[in-house]
Amino acid sequence: MTDYHLIGIKGSGMSALAQILSDMNYNVQGSDVEKVFFTQKPLEQKGIPLLPFQKENIQEKSTIVASAAYNEENIEIRTAMEKQIPVYPYPQFLGEFIQQFTSIAVTGSHGKTSTTGLLSHVLQAAKPTSYLIGDGTGKGEENSEYFVFEACEYRRHFLNYHPDYAIMTNIDFDHPDYFEDIEDVYEAFQEMAMQVKKAIIACGDDRYLQRLNAQVPVVYYGLNEENDFCAKNIRSDHDGTHFDVFVRSSFYGAFTIPGYGKHNVLNALAVIALCDYEQIDIEVVQSQIQSFKGVKRRFSEKQLGGQILIDDYAHHPTEISVTIDAARQKYPEREIVAVFQPHTFSRTKTFLDEFAESLKKADRAYLCDIFSSARERSGELTIHALIDKIPGAALLTEETIHLLEKHETAVILFMGAGDVQKFQHAYEHSRA
Repeated sequence: MTDYHLIGIKGSGMSALAQILSDMNYNVQGSDVEKVFFTQKPLEQKGIPLLPFQKENIQEKSTIVASAAYNEENIEIRTAMEKQIPVYPYPQFLGEFIQQFTSIAVTGSHGKTSTTGLLSHVLQAAKPTSYLIGDGTGKGEENSEYFVFEACEYRRHFLNYHPDYAIMTNIDFDHPDYFEDIEDVYEAFQEMAMQVKKAIIACGDDRYLQRLNAQVPVVYYGLNEENDFCAKNIRSDHDGTHFDVFVRSSFYGAFTIPGYGKHNVLNALAVIALCDYEQIDIEVVQSQIQSFKGVKRRFSEKQLGGQILIDDYAHHPTEISVTIDAARQKYPEREIVAVFQPHTFSRTKTFLDEFAESLKKADRAYLCDIFSSARERSGELTIHALIDKIPGAALLTEETIHLLEKHETAVILFMGAGDVQKFQHAYEHSRA
């Protein structure tokens, strides 16, 4: 039995991988910083040992997998190199691991996590399915037929994968600390497309995905009628969003999703198209799509007095816009308040005007200080550069969190990829 040691186990992908390996009855442990992350809860529930970084964790009998966030400056990676023990970067290990299944990579600038979660939820009702979701959720089945996983484009990590299928949701300029421009992003996706073995399911409404060249069939989905899979007659009510699907102009079926917004319809269409290609019974797909509860930190709601609090991972102007739009669609009579924490100085600087325009869609905006990542600790830009571009916007800190109380019946959106949840927790604690 192989023993695994995961360096940086609290990362979302690493946490999910640890859960998968544990479910498949491998011995798994991992190390990380002491700070508490939401991704460690499922690890603790499965009894997976969480250790501090220390050279004693590196043993010759273990297969060592390291998060892409760490290099030889980490004491464990350095120790492994000194002992000449191989260290597999997470993307490389995952690329080799998926080859034993029918693998489905879900990628795109936006919507990866939600689509991966939805596809996993649908497929596991039809056949044994293992999955790795970017919100830190992972499940392993020893006799899996399918392996569904989120494939991140950052630093072209997804080029470690040669999947049977790829779902491509969209191409947008993001990660300006790595990609030069939108064409650089497109070229990465184009290179990924050439590595897919069976078929690509791509959003035909995206002008960059329309340019894809591939050696396998490309099935297009979207709201435009020229797509292979098209959603029509979209309507919303308190039960969710309802729509009809047409395949090359012929009626295919009626579907209901519990979510709101065009982006959720598109995510569902991608799953419907993939399942049709794999000949999954349409009634299974209809039932599972309607019962999907969502993934972590994607429009996660809770009631607090007369307010609705929503936690969402939105950290790009496009994502902020669709999150605000979805809130307006679900709660048309309520005030929409945005609480946003920018993630990285480079992204904030690059998209400063776009962030301002997207946040203006809310009735009121509060901005938290810029969250610096492990790869970018500081910058000359301050949050006031963004505040000054949004009429009525104000700085929000844990000490001034009480300002949200005056929005008595509002929908309050806590958005960001850093630790914006701490502001929601502080607000909930202040109201307790």
